[in-house]
Amino acid sequence: MRPVDPVADAIARMFSGEISPGLERMKAACHAFGDPQDRLGPVVHVAGTNGKGSVVAVLGAIARQAGLKVNGFTSPHLVFTRESIRVRNALIGDVELLDLLNAVAVTEAGSRLTAFEALTLAAFLAFRDHPADLTLIEAGMGGSEDSTNVIARPLLSVITPIAMDHHHVLGASLEAIAAHKAGILKAGARGIVARQSEAAMAVIEARAAEARAPLTVMGVDFDVWDERGGMVFQDQAQFFDLPAPGLKGPHQVANAGLAVAVALELDLPAEAIAAGVAGATWPARMQRLSAGPYGEMAREAQAELWLDGGHNPHAGRALAEALAERQRKAPRPLALIVGMLANKDHGGFFEALKGSEAHVFTVGFEGSAADPSALAAVARGHGLGAQNSSSVEAALSRALRLGAGRVVICGSLYLAGEVLGASEETWPS
Repeated sequence: MRPVDPVADAIARMFSGEISPGLERMKAACHAFGDPQDRLGPVVHVAGTNGKGSVVAVLGAIARQAGLKVNGFTSPHLVFTRESIRVRNALIGDVELLDLLNAVAVTEAGSRLTAFEALTLAAFLAFRDHPADLTLIEAGMGGSEDSTNVIARPLLSVITPIAMDHHHVLGASLEAIAAHKAGILKAGARGIVARQSEAAMAVIEARAAEARAPLTVMGVDFDVWDERGGMVFQDQAQFFDLPAPGLKGPHQVANAGLAVAVALELDLPAEAIAAGVAGATWPARMQRLSAGPYGEMAREAQAELWLDGGHNPHAGRALAEALAERQRKAPRPLALIVGMLANKDHGGFFEALKGSEAHVFTVGFEGSAADPSALAAVARGHGLGAQNSSSVEAALSRALRLGAGRVVICGSLYLAGEVLGASEETWPS
């Protein structure tokens, strides 16, 4: 059971929870408040399918190590709505956020916003009222029609890896999804782009040419790789030996490398870059859990417990690589506790993990979760032993009794939020 979130309750009362792409409502509401999105100082705008939050986390850690005050907007939150907004290096308070949302709701233009649009506008208002040295804005589901894309003059735009997800809104092809993501590119603002498929990169390059946005591309203008327990970053002017990313998994090397490329564009010092890469944290991204009720259960059984919110095939492959690396270093019987939203690609996620030799326990969670029995059947169809369970606690208890020494709770950020919300010890801060 999640703890009470007064902001979520207020948003549900005041705004529509529907997904309704388009910028006209957002532009009108921003204009009613004096266009705060144009008064945020230097902005880095980040879009993509996977890795957005990780890149923002590493870049924010680097900037703070450099002594900067950082504002940030990310989504979705895990336990409390206030996690989405960081003001000068700290989470916004519930009272301030509620006051901002109430102010938005009582205006004619503001009352027509969706819940995500209203939260975005509240973030802009908070950032206007609390100026920072740098503002990091993560796009939501898309890019071109995302509520964050009213930012007309970012300092930099960042595009993380693009893959199939949210196809019911963004389109059924990789090219269609890439077109949405590339919509954040703006004239005169350099785009820093992760390594992409040929199809996605072609769309990004076309959009960049149309927008007159110069590009710096991983694999062309710079690259990053793991080496001798750390990571190496190289561009056309410099070569850095850096510590291993604090965020776990081989895929985090590329995410950290993208953040380093942005940090160099911002002229942040090498010492801050190294410290930020090593020290960054981001909940529910291969997060080791040792506290809270689930962490205690695993600890008593002398087992590892991990939490990952990846929820599409691309994220499934990243999780599979992270688990394979850990299994090579220290083999243990592996179990996955999986819950997913009903509209996700369940087969693609399990296909990515079929070589893990893990036993799967499927669970539900509050909201639009897939039926655990049906989810278990999909897992079995992709060669994994699987059974449904009534809850995370029951699944974890069963996995530990069967001798699992490494357990990963995965498949949805909503499931991850319920797990972290089970104890104040594990609430994101």
